[in-house]
Amino acid sequence: MVTVTDKAIEYMKTMIDFHSPGAYVTLAVKGGGCAGFQYVWGLTSDESLSHVKWSEPIEDVLVLDPLAEMYVIGSSVDYITEMGGSFLTLKNPQSTSMCGCGESFGI
Repeated sequence: MVTVTDKAIEYMKTMIDFHSPGAYVTLAVKGGGCAGFQYVWGLTSDESLSHVKWSEPIEDVLVLDPLAEMYVIGSSVDYITEMGGSFLTLKNPQSTSMCGCGESFGI
């Protein structure tokens, strides 16, 4: 469904260990941004997994909001390090447009 590069897995594990051991990185999608939809990253603990029907963990680090699944099917998550900063990015084959800063996308 969604693949995660080794570099992204390493980064996510570092963030989990630092902020909330035993948690998962979450990925959701919401309406907004200049292209129509925005990716929303977060962290969730094991306790909150029972309150929301998250996907099964991907690579034991990432869970998807069930409403986001249809928007990110076939995507690849990567961790990019550039001179201006570092960030998680999604290469989404369903995206037909993207804003200049990469924060929002259209389908």
